[in-house]
Amino acid sequence: MTPVSPDLTFSRLPAVPAEQILAHMSDPRLAEHMPLLTGAWDLATVEAFVAAKEACWQRDGLGHWAFLHKGAYAGWGGFQKEGNEWDFGLVLRPECFGLGARIARATLAAARNDPRIPFVTFLLPPSRRHLGALKRLNARSLGEVEHAGARFLKFRLETE
Repeated sequence: MTPVSPDLTFSRLPAVPAEQILAHMSDPRLAEHMPLLTGAWDLATVEAFVAAKEACWQRDGLGHWAFLHKGAYAGWGGFQKEGNEWDFGLVLRPECFGLGARIARATLAAARNDPRIPFVTFLLPPSRRHLGALKRLNARSLGEVEHAGARFLKFRLETE
């Protein structure tokens, strides 16, 4: 576990009970802005999800963390290598949405300190209308792209 502040810690997904991830990813509010979140999740889905995210750590030396706020699971996110790009994702439990800016700042600071990551990409569904945070970060729009059969708005943030 990596403490980011007295009340915020980055951990690995296997440290979180599968039932907590299942409850999180089964919340219908998430599907509103996650076009790749289709179908019902069960414990086998959680196991496969965690294994896939851990495989990224093994393959790339970086991946997705579990975010803990005051010791409680708040969500997951981080970096996943897509070709030559590092894509940033952040999926919080709805009651933890207010932590998004803090967590994003901490993870993006890690990217700025990692020589492997000259820039970060963000894929957001077209349903996301509030993009002010990306503008404040100076992320630039790359337009719409298709990823895994879904349309996304793509942004790029230079980290160097």
